[in-house]
Amino acid sequence: MEPLLVMAMLGGAFLSQASAAPTTTTEAGVSASSVKTEAAAHLTDVPPLPKGKSTVLGGSIREVDPVRDRLVLHVYGEKPMKILYDERTQVFRDGKRIGLRELAPSAHASVQTTLDGAAIFAVTVHILSDQPTGDYEGRVMSYDRDRGILSLTSSQSRAAFRVMVTNQTAFKREGQSAFSGQQSSANDLLPGSLVTVQFDSNNKGQGVATQISVLAAPGATFIFSGTLSALDIHSGSLTLLDAKSNQPYQIFFDPTHQSATTLRMGQKVRISADYDGNRYVATDIQVE
Repeated sequence: MEPLLVMAMLGGAFLSQASAAPTTTTEAGVSASSVKTEAAAHLTDVPPLPKGKSTVLGGSIREVDPVRDRLVLHVYGEKPMKILYDERTQVFRDGKRIGLRELAPSAHASVQTTLDGAAIFAVTVHILSDQPTGDYEGRVMSYDRDRGILSLTSSQSRAAFRVMVTNQTAFKREGQSAFSGQQSSANDLLPGSLVTVQFDSNNKGQGVATQISVLAAPGATFIFSGTLSALDIHSGSLTLLDAKSNQPYQIFFDPTHQSATTLRMGQKVRISADYDGNRYVATDIQVE
């Protein structure tokens, strides 16, 4: 007998058995069909989006793997980044929403990412027809003034991000008035400075900074006021939830100082701290 005919006969037999006994009952008295229905309902549950801070990256999508739900984004100045996506990810082409199945390699794309545990997750993907632009927030590793090359690093990637700084690059300081009130320039691009860079790409595929916003520079003093959400007297570190920005800040302090003995979780405090290029170090702590 031909193999295909045997398979067809076996298939018909299975269909006959299924139609003869469409519902079975478990020992607990629950029908198999209801169990399948409940399982299907659980499969449709979609977890909420990660609540981490998002970053917009501009580059080219070189690879899309629908089996692993992963894309590879080539960001200007960085090594290829593997980014996860799923049904929560929204995809747009030239501003119009498209289906997730239409996600494909693209020369120009802008991806809004956030951390999902240790993985980088795509919140939105914008496929662009024009030259890409993007934002990058990170810490200055080095700035080669002669060649105009700024190297940055971020918490999401250990690889260096390099962008060109030109005479047309605009600078400004952002944040507290005592800091933002001072004029900014390329002199703020010191190792350790925290910056946000808006960039375009030139005809060589290089990222060119159009504007650099300096968030903190080594030696600057900041005033924080808010609630203590974490406290470690032994290591001399605390986390303050800023009342104005609602952002958490980790601040280090001298645990042997007398003011440290009065600190308690949930207290409202006012802290003056210097930024040393790596962390905020408290110079004065007052309990409000």
